[in-house]
Amino acid sequence: MAKHILIVDDSALVRKQLSEMINSLGFEIEFAKNGREAVDKATSTQYDVITMDINMPIMDGIEAVRQIMQAQPTPILMVSSLTTDDATITMDAMDLGAVDYIAKPGTMNVGKNENREEILSKVSSLSRISPRRLKRQMARSSSRERRRSEPRQSRVVSSRETANALTSKDIEKVILIGSSTGGPGLIEQICSSLPANYKHPVCIVQHMPEQFTAAFAQRLDRASILPVHESKQNMELLPGNVYVARGGVHMHFAKKVSGKIVIREEKDKGTCFFQPSVNEMMKSALEVFGGKNLVGVILTGIGDDGADAMVAIKKDGAYTLGESENSATVYGMPKEAYDRGGVQEQLDFPAILKKIATLR
Repeated sequence: MAKHILIVDDSALVRKQLSEMINSLGFEIEFAKNGREAVDKATSTQYDVITMDINMPIMDGIEAVRQIMQAQPTPILMVSSLTTDDATITMDAMDLGAVDYIAKPGTMNVGKNENREEILSKVSSLSRISPRRLKRQMARSSSRERRRSEPRQSRVVSSRETANALTSKDIEKVILIGSSTGGPGLIEQICSSLPANYKHPVCIVQHMPEQFTAAFAQRLDRASILPVHESKQNMELLPGNVYVARGGVHMHFAKKVSGKIVIREEKDKGTCFFQPSVNEMMKSALEVFGGKNLVGVILTGIGDDGADAMVAIKKDGAYTLGESENSATVYGMPKEAYDRGGVQEQLDFPAILKKIATLR
């Protein structure tokens, strides 16, 4: 039986561009020109995937996502322009239950094979997500929203000052986390769960373009007691700090003659499909810190980024964790890491969250 997709956009050109690409998947395609029409269709028909524009007349994409996910949870792929404003709005949509996003045709030369491949891969992967899994994701989102609405413990200034008084020479272990589709909400839960006295640097690769990683790091910083930074060239790696790899470059590490350890940005994409790449971050960390000083974590995501590096760091003594099929929104990256032998413990996300937060 053919799968059904609803393309929601007020632009006839965008609807045409997306439908021409998605046609190759053999999906039955329907259209909606605004959020109101999308809600009406999505609540009367169970689609396998919905692509959702943000700015539309009558009802925008954010309100449409809210209503659809409350009435009939469906895998939603946001169609976003690569602007800082749209990055923030897109992450708001993901808080409401949207699973992932793609660049609006025209913003990334959508005719290129690489961009076409990414769009088709995401549509295909999202079409396999079950409503049951989405409902579980919605429960996690609701929990996150409740935490945001509660009076939050004020940032512990003294703990931040203490952390910043330490140097990279004081690092004992480095936590390396990789995720993609379905990952931003999990990363936010991790950052908001880290205690004020956490002594390890946490380095994160979440597959996102540059405009998104800046907004994402700012969001995480507001949710976390610990300082959260978007990575920058020559930024010193400090205990008790969180670093989000900047989009468009790989996050590498280097040890200076003085012993100070800093972040290096590698602009050459190499053979990696994603930039930043989990493989690149982990392999660089292995060279600088050695496996015994690393904790590698692979969460939900499409593809196999991080799988080979997890094998390499585990062989050198790293402690490695992979998200289980039971909890992963998309069991792609953690499956590949597990199948290749790179995962020491495969756990549901709540257990991974506890392991990370309580590491001493």
